[in-house]
Amino acid sequence: MFIVRRLISLFRPLVDRFPRIANLYRTVRNQIAIMEEPIVTLWGFKLAGNSNMAKGVFEPLETKIVRKFLDDVDVLVNVGANIGYYCCHALSKGKSVIAFEPIQQNLRYLYQNIIINKWSGAEIYPIALHNEIGVIEIYGGDTGASIIKGWAGIPDSYMTPVPSSTMDIVLGTRLQGKKMLVIIDVEGAEKGVLEGATKMLAMKPKPIWIVEIVANEHQPDGVEMNSDFKNIFQLFFNNGYQAFCVDEDMSPFTMDQVNSILEGNSRTTTYNYLFCVK
Repeated sequence: MFIVRRLISLFRPLVDRFPRIANLYRTVRNQIAIMEEPIVTLWGFKLAGNSNMAKGVFEPLETKIVRKFLDDVDVLVNVGANIGYYCCHALSKGKSVIAFEPIQQNLRYLYQNIIINKWSGAEIYPIALHNEIGVIEIYGGDTGASIIKGWAGIPDSYMTPVPSSTMDIVLGTRLQGKKMLVIIDVEGAEKGVLEGATKMLAMKPKPIWIVEIVANEHQPDGVEMNSDFKNIFQLFFNNGYQAFCVDEDMSPFTMDQVNSILEGNSRTTTYNYLFCVK
C-alpha cells in the first residue's frame, strides 16, 4: 500500500496541470486511503483518515484545550468537521455532537470513525454553512477545502458544488439553555458562517467558540490581507464576547491588536482564537 501511495505522490506535480487526470488521481488516491486500517489514538478511540491526527501531532495545544472545554459543555457544534477529529474527542467523552461537513471523502471518514467506535449521539449535516441557502462552489478537499476561490493556491479546476444553509435555519434556537462549544474551521469563510449564526451568537448561556482565522496567510493571488479579519472580531465583540489567542498563555486579543496586524505593525501568533464571556 505504501509503495502505491508513494508512486501516486510522485505523479502529483504532473497531474495538477491536467484537470481530468487530476480528478482521476484524486479518485484513486481516495479509494486507496479509505482502505487503510484505522489507528488506535492516544485517547483510546480509533481514527481513520489522517495519521497525524491519530498520532496526536495535529494541533496538540488546540486538542488539549478542546478536551478541557468538552468536560464542561453539553454539546459540540463542529463547522467544517473534516473527518471528525474533534467530534471523536467529544463523542469519546459522552457529549452530543452536531457536525457540518460538505466534502464527500471527509464524510466517508467521519461516518466510518463513528461506526468503528460504536458511538451514538452524532447529528451530521452533509452541507456547508454560510450566510444564505443555495448551492455554492467549494475548492479543494481534505483539511484545506474552501469556498474562497484561489485559497492556498488550490486550482480552480478542483471544484465541487455543495449545498449550503445557515446555522440559524438548521439549528435555530433549539439548543437554548445548553452549554456549547462551537468549533469553526472553514478556511477563510468564517464571516459568512457567523453572519448566518445570529441566533447562536445571542444564545444564553453564550457558547464558547474556537475559530480559525488567518490574517494574510493562504490568501488568493493578489490579496495581501484577509478583508474580513477585523469584521469577524468586531462581530464577536459586538455580541459581548472576549477574544483570546489559542496559545500557551491563552493571552487576550483586543481590537488594538487586530488593528496593529492590519497595519503591518505586528503578526499573529496563532490561527485559532477563543471567544467567550466572563
